[in-house]
Amino acid sequence: MARVILFNKPHGVVCQFTSEHGHQSLKEFIPIPGFYPAGRLDVDSEGLVLLTDDGVLQNKISAPKFKLPKTYWVQVEGLLDDHAANKLRQGVQLSDFKAQPAQVFPMNEPNDLWERMPAIRYRKNIPTSWISMILKEGKNRQVRRMTAAVGFPTLRLIRYAIGEYTLQGIAPGEWLMIDC
Repeated sequence: MARVILFNKPHGVVCQFTSEHGHQSLKEFIPIPGFYPAGRLDVDSEGLVLLTDDGVLQNKISAPKFKLPKTYWVQVEGLLDDHAANKLRQGVQLSDFKAQPAQVFPMNEPNDLWERMPAIRYRKNIPTSWISMILKEGKNRQVRRMTAAVGFPTLRLIRYAIGEYTLQGIAPGEWLMIDC
């Protein structure tokens, strides 16, 4: 039976078992051998990373052809307007590819949101807003690049869900193992 670890990756942790450039790695949090990440989350982002001990399941989770939806909670600089949200919903042209359309929903700051270390930068005269973005692709720094392309740079990025798996009840740096 395949097993999956749902890990709430803190900011500053690399999605590999070897430390890099002074960052903590998965090894400092998950002491169980034989598990490998199914996809990545960049060092500046937080949230759900799935690891599994089953290669077939790892491929189904991470391979683009299976198009598992990924839900991100995104704090952007400025108050995201309908025009920018609609651009994200239509797909945005980035320098090296056109991002597929995203589902975009305005949201309040998530309840019980943990402090990020280091804290994000706040500007006294520039408000921020939160959106939920659901993508079926996941290229390098894609969410950050998409929000910047429509004029609203990402300040904080939390992956909340991958397919049916969510962060619900998992604190930063903690993990939960389930059987599939």
